[in-house]
Amino acid sequence: MRFRLIAADLDNTLLDENSKVSGRTRETIQKAVSRGVKFTIATGRMFKTSVDYMDDLGLGCDWPLINYHGAMIKTAKTEKVILHRPLANRAAIDVIAEANRKSLHVSMFIGDNLYVREENEYTRYYHSLTGIELQPVGDLISFLERKKVNPTKLSIVSWDGQVDEMETYLKEKYGNKFSILQSRPYFLEITDRKATKGQALRWLAEQEGIKAEEIIAFGDGYNDIDMLDYAGLGVAVANARPEVLKTAALVTGPHHEDGVADIIEKYVLN
Repeated sequence: MRFRLIAADLDNTLLDENSKVSGRTRETIQKAVSRGVKFTIATGRMFKTSVDYMDDLGLGCDWPLINYHGAMIKTAKTEKVILHRPLANRAAIDVIAEANRKSLHVSMFIGDNLYVREENEYTRYYHSLTGIELQPVGDLISFLERKKVNPTKLSIVSWDGQVDEMETYLKEKYGNKFSILQSRPYFLEITDRKATKGQALRWLAEQEGIKAEEIIAFGDGYNDIDMLDYAGLGVAVANARPEVLKTAALVTGPHHEDGVADIIEKYVLN
């Protein structure tokens, strides 16, 4: 089987322990691309916090990135949005209202900008992780009603144990409307039900005339499961969540030992 497309998650998959792409991994991906294989990043991150990694790979192409768990596909250089599946305005308001009742912090992503009610311990923590400036706008429901915009993603943050409770509640009440998952400890991410990595990868592959069996996908987290399941070769890094390890067709080395490069070398370059 000749693989024509490689899709890789960023954090704890493609990136090493210092959140960098190793020299070996970069060279391996470049060799694959030089042989006509397409490469994309598939991440829960915003576009502007992930596109630099595509530039760092030095691929010299305007290939699309999958962001916000699959809610947006946008080209790396021309920054053209070719797919966007945001939350409906009213649905987003309902989620925020429930979070407000539970006194939970909500981050709202619109147009690659991040909006919050106010600065607090959660906004400072997120800024320390990403370096992204957050825009305090007061009451988020009033903001949405006034602007009449559709958020790409909502993120609920709590480190007092309420994330699990909120996830259960939202899945019971809105499971047919949203994709709901914990991307990392303390973070609950809400996107449209069609906005998942697997569905985005399928859409992108179909646009390019690429079959599922011609795709290798790499991941470690809950948001990677349907992507690994869709790809012809779904690969989990050794440090992946137990549920991801069970889903994957193959397990490679951990992210800090060039697990992605190992598979590309074996199944694409050789």
